[in-house]
Amino acid sequence: MRFSCAALLLLGVGALQMPAVADTGTDLAELLAAQPAEVQARYPYRHPQATLEFFGVQPGMTVLEGLPGGGWYTKLLLPYLGEEGTIIAADYAMNMWPLFPFGTEQFVAKRANWLTEFTAMTDDWRSDASAKVTTMRFGSLPKELAGTADVVFFARVLHNLANFEAEGGFLTQAIADAYAALKPGGVFGVVQHEARVEMPDEWADGSRGYLKKAFVIEHAEKAGFVFEADSDINANDADQPGLEDVVWRLPPSYRGSSGDAESKAKLDAIGESNRMTLRFRKPD
Repeated sequence: MRFSCAALLLLGVGALQMPAVADTGTDLAELLAAQPAEVQARYPYRHPQATLEFFGVQPGMTVLEGLPGGGWYTKLLLPYLGEEGTIIAADYAMNMWPLFPFGTEQFVAKRANWLTEFTAMTDDWRSDASAKVTTMRFGSLPKELAGTADVVFFARVLHNLANFEAEGGFLTQAIADAYAALKPGGVFGVVQHEARVEMPDEWADGSRGYLKKAFVIEHAEKAGFVFEADSDINANDADQPGLEDVVWRLPPSYRGSSGDAESKAKLDAIGESNRMTLRFRKPD
């Protein structure tokens, strides 16, 4: 594992601070080992144990999860955080959804119900020993949630925000919400499809799913975060996209393969995308 030495002196602190990692590795490992086969099939690309430990996620914490989608990470966090924990699930702003090619009037109308629908969906995943769940939208952080999160976790969230930044400042607002939601000293963790340094900046603008590491660091630091460390946990050197490629060509999307078995086999050999894993901290 690689850590950058942009590790820092936080405000008012004389020594380097690293996130505490709970001594619960066995419990997390057992939880992950008990997941269904289709969930475990993603472990070689998502490395959930190493990723959550790198961000210092521990039982009992409050974690803001950006764009939880179908709840892949949510389903792991619910039992791991436990009954003392809380998940704040954050969706894109409503005025961002119409900007997507699929953002039809019907889709947007349905998405308006996401806050309550996602909460109801998590009820089917929870037990009495699971974390609580609340929801929000980027750009509308409830006052009562400000300063409550121990960790903010953005897994493959930033590319769409960056792609539509010019239309509504969505990237700036989402990172500002991450900062405001965290307690002083809290961790902002990012896992994001990573563009190679030599790729043109205009190619790595998020529209193809990829961003450059320097771009992400710049925007997080602009919001007030301190860059602490990076890791190659989720790196995949086999992902070498060309100028015409998008991240969704890869599994599990296979966009453009059109059911061609040979093309799909080549994509399977690459695997999922190359991903940066970055840890930032909100100063004390």
